[in-house]
Formats: sequence, structure tokens, C-alpha cells
Amino acid sequence: MNNPLQFLRDFLAGLVQRQENGRYTGRGAEVRSSVGEDSRPVFTALDIGTAYAKAIIIEVQDDIGVVLGVGRHQQSYSHMSDGIVTDIPGVITNCNEALTKAEQSAGGIIAPSTVIGIAGELVKGSSITISKQRQQPTKPISPEELESVISSAQQKLLKIAKDRIAAETGYPNIEVRLTNAAVISVRIDGQTVSNPIGFRGRHFTLTLFSAFAPLMQLGALETVAQGLDLTLVSIVAEPYALARCLSANASADSGAIFIDIGGGTTDIALVRQGGIEETRMFALGGRTFTRRLAASKGLSIKEAEKLKLGYSSGGTKGNERDSCRQQFIRWEEALVCPTYVKNLSNSHGRNDCHFRVNQLSKQFSLQW
Repeated sequence: MNNPLQFLRDFLAGLVQRQENGRYTGRGAEVRSSVGEDSRPVFTALDIGTAYAKAIIIEVQDDIGVVLGVGRHQQSYSHMSDGIVTDIPGVITNCNEALTKAEQSAGGIIAPSTVIGIAGELVKGSSITISKQRQQPTKPISPEELESVISSAQQKLLKIAKDRIAAETGYPNIEVRLTNAAVISVRIDGQTVSNPIGFRGRHFTLTLFSAFAPLMQLGALETVAQGLDLTLVSIVAEPYALARCLSANASADSGAIFIDIGGGTTDIALVRQGGIEETRMFALGGRTFTRRLAASKGLSIKEAEKLKLGYSSGGTKGNERDSCRQQFIRWEEALVCPTYVKNLSNSHGRNDCHFRVNQLSKQFSLQW
């Protein structure tokens, strides 16, 4: 991603790591020993999904991640719900199975340093633009001034996230922590710069993206990492990670919408002008199809899952196929994403991209 450039990424990373209030820092147990050369930069990434726990072992070579091994293990319905851990011991067991498969696939390489993805409707990511009129425009911008502007933006985004979570849960004092942050753009007197330090000017504008998650979810993932004897390097909001990865080479005037429909959640990320602007997650996924089939046809969850997979592979025939198709058509009508997209690269306003997501009789509308 070309803007912001690496300087601001590094500066922001250093800033948020120094903030004790509102910043989540994991403390995974460093017990699992790595195999191979000590200097070899190998990492484990865990995607603790609703349907499957997935593990991947990568080696970083010149800023490129090379996949060494992968593994996955199916989760029980009682272990996860809509992307959230509901049974920590059960999830640890499933993740250990996935991790063991990945290590075997990698030729026995063990990577204790771990990044874990986080999902769920209460994981909130959004951006904000802070404009400052400098009283001394002839004075060069200092690192302290830049830090002050970023801190101000983060505090406002934290309040927005807390207010949204409180409105959705009915609990006003849920502890929320910052998981990810990225500077989208910086302008001095209307001109985009990659490093504002040292520049002079009156009008200082910064756009910042931040993702926040409830401490309860973050703590559960930390406990999982400790149970697996892993060193927790970072917890990353999954749509943020997806957008950062797939738009890494995006130009400054490009935009995209990334949609990840998983077993328990649908994750959406909006990238505009080469920067991540917003992420949303909805408790809609493959298991919702399964539950709908089970309820409409009077089946057990296991039977409905088998029927769903059979339909998707073309194994069902006749009336049973038609019946499943009708159920899925209704679901497709309930999940329209996106409804329409236009002028994604337009820098004016935030109403150029609309999504509408309906969950059965409940309708959620998201307007950007």
C-alpha cells in the first residue's frame, strides 16, 4: 500500500506500543521451541474460525511470506459461535491438531512466534480525519506534534468504537482495546506527504484507521496461545489483515471492497485511495445456512450440514435439490453484498459505497 509510506507505519507502530491505556498487548507463553536456525524468521499464523481452526507456518524472505506448511481441524458447534470462542479448552485442542498438521507439513519446523486473527460483530474498525490549523506555520512539524495528532485521532476512534459496542450490546462499560492502526494519508496545506516531519505549513490533516476489540475476546485468544505454548506477537482484525495483504501494491487512487464469507461471520473491508477506510463484521456465514436448513426441514445440525455439502457438490437430486435451492435463494435475497458500488475512488463524502445485509427477519443496513 503506497500511502502511507513505511515511515509513518513504523512511527505509528512505535506510538501505539507505548500506549498502555487502550492498547492490547499479548503475553503468550514462550515454551514451544523453534526448530532450525535461530536467525530464521519463521512465524505461525492462526485463524481460529467458527467452522475450522487453521494454522499456517511461514518464513519471511525479503518482506515476502513463504508458506512452509498448513493444517486445519474442524471445530465443534459448542466451541465457537459467530467467530467468538465459547469453549477455550475445546478450541485449544482443535488448534493444537491444526498446528501439529502444519508443523508436519513444514517438515517438522516449529514457529513459536504467532499472529492470531480475530473476528466477530463486536470487532470495530473505522477511520477518522483530523484537521489542525497550526498557530505557527513557519515552525517545522516535530515528532511530538505528529504524535499528538495521532493520539487525538485514536482517542476519538476509541470513543466511537465503545459507543457502537455499547449500543449493540446494551452494556456501556465494556473494556475495549486497540488491535491495529494504520495512517491512511497526511496532507500539509492540501498537499499529500509521506513523512510530515520537518515540513512547514498552516493546515495539517491526517487520516487514521484503527481497529478495536472487546478485552474479553482478546483475553480468550491470549489464553489459547498460552495453552499452545506459543508466543503471541499480535492479534489482528481479520478483514484488516486481508485488505492489507491484497492491497499491498495498490496505487494511491485505487479502491476495492474485500468480502470474506466464513463459517460464522462475513467480514467486509473497504479500501479507498490505497488505504483501509473501514471494516465491518456480521454474524452471517456457512453455519447460518446449516441452521436454516435444519429448522426448515426438521433435521439435526449434523444432517443439515451433510445435506448442505451434498447440495454444493451436486450430490442431491430431484425434489430434495429443489427444496434446498429454494432455501438458498431466500438466503441469497437476505444477503446482498454489495447492493451497488460506484465512485469508489471518489475522495468526497462517504456515501459512495453501500451494503445491505439482512439476517432472516432482521435487517442491518451499513452505509459508508
